[in-house]
Amino acid sequence: MKALLLYPRFPQSFWSYDRFMDMAGLKAVMPPLGIITVAALLPKNWEIRFYDRNVSEETAADWEWCDIVILSAMLAQRADFHFLIQKAAKLGKKVAVGGPYPTSVPEDALDSGADYLVLDEGEITVPLWLEAIDRGEERGIFRTCEKPDVTQSPMPRFDLLKLDAYFTMAIQFSRGCPFNCEFCDIINLYGRKPRTKEPQQTLAELQYLYDLGWRGTIFIVDDNFIGNQRNVKRLLRELIPWMESRRYPFTFLTEASVNLAEDDELLDLMVKAGFWAVFLGIETPDEESLKVTHKFQNTRSPLTAACEKINRAGLLIYAGFIIGFDGEKAGAGDRIQAFVEETSIPQPMLGILQALPNTALWQRLQQEQRLQENNGKGIVETGDQNTLMNFIPSRPIAEVAKEYVEGFWQMYEPQRYLQRCLQQCLNIAPPIGRKQNMYFPAGKGFKLVAQLIWKQGLQRREIRSQFWQQLWQIIRQKPQLLNMYLGLCAAGEHFWEYRRLAREKICQQLGYDPLTANPRVMAEAR
Repeated sequence: MKALLLYPRFPQSFWSYDRFMDMAGLKAVMPPLGIITVAALLPKNWEIRFYDRNVSEETAADWEWCDIVILSAMLAQRADFHFLIQKAAKLGKKVAVGGPYPTSVPEDALDSGADYLVLDEGEITVPLWLEAIDRGEERGIFRTCEKPDVTQSPMPRFDLLKLDAYFTMAIQFSRGCPFNCEFCDIINLYGRKPRTKEPQQTLAELQYLYDLGWRGTIFIVDDNFIGNQRNVKRLLRELIPWMESRRYPFTFLTEASVNLAEDDELLDLMVKAGFWAVFLGIETPDEESLKVTHKFQNTRSPLTAACEKINRAGLLIYAGFIIGFDGEKAGAGDRIQAFVEETSIPQPMLGILQALPNTALWQRLQQEQRLQENNGKGIVETGDQNTLMNFIPSRPIAEVAKEYVEGFWQMYEPQRYLQRCLQQCLNIAPPIGRKQNMYFPAGKGFKLVAQLIWKQGLQRREIRSQFWQQLWQIIRQKPQLLNMYLGLCAAGEHFWEYRRLAREKICQQLGYDPLTANPRVMAEAR
């Protein structure tokens, strides 16, 4: 078989870092770990061509060459995913799909014309699909309720990637999360019992990336890296000497729950192993909203104190916030803004609550008949952070939209953003004897810094003086964090553009600008 593996394009989003990527000469933030793991599950005698369409596109010759097209997609990639299925059908090519989006909403892929739906976790369903192909079956849906043993997962095909096109590489240590947040689909996809790889298995993946020449950041894509704290500590204790013996070729960032702040040993091990940042699902400082959504782990200790402790341990904090929970009181956006300023979180991801398919929230709202219908054609599809709720909220949608737009607009006001970048770095205690990070991929830092100085040190009059004053301050007080600080500053170029896009999208859905109540979108938001 000749298989063409394609990863669909993402639209511009909070996480796309478009201007940052342009400044650094990069194409995408992170490679698609799922589909290159599927590639490792395919028969050795298959011929494979792979394209991440966020990096480079396949050619007409590739389409002519292949026998089958294999796609993996998330919800955000919906548009390009369906385009590729339909193109394959028109060209008479068989198409197999998998990943979080078709696993959650398989009927969408069927409606577009997919032949094979290889759903859930591929370690189990890919072999079932391959057996069906050997039997000559032309179509099929392959599912399982069983959760695979990830210690048997194959080494991802990192060799298929154009390494120099990405800001960070990606590996996975665990799947699943022990918590029960109502809005989250991770426990539906991967279960509540975190399954982990063996430390030597993960070190072998890192060695493979090392041998391929990667130097820089690696994102551990676990939805909750510390879900199984015993096994995480086993990994970190073996990772530390591995990193030391190779003079710290990588730095790491990951996602974790806020209870990370409760474990001093775990924090210490992460910093010693080369972690420089962590993404926390804070969601809201409103304790009642946290209880409503069953995020009880965020109510056990003050969130501000938890952030301060994680900073002091040596980690930069990224964080997610959500507006629109049931029972939420007016002013939620203002309270999130105040929390962000108090904790100096540089890049808060603020989103409007969406009921994702098959989550506990989705099921509850369905029972309450609150899911929105799209002109009688079924439930409104979920969107990105800039899509209004796909359900009837407990307070006026106009109020929620106004607080979202205002919160995002104010938090990413350039002066406030740069001040948080500085303060967050000043809060961090860098590790003794080495830099905290290599924020930029090898060979990309000079171009990025040169453009940063041109844009913020010379072009942008409103922040020009602040840029130079803060740069001098970080050099004097925390020179070990200079790379981190410059990278955060450069990312501002993306967010200052993206906040306009976010505002415009909400304006389009409401029919007016929620900040001005003007039915015409103001020129600055266009």
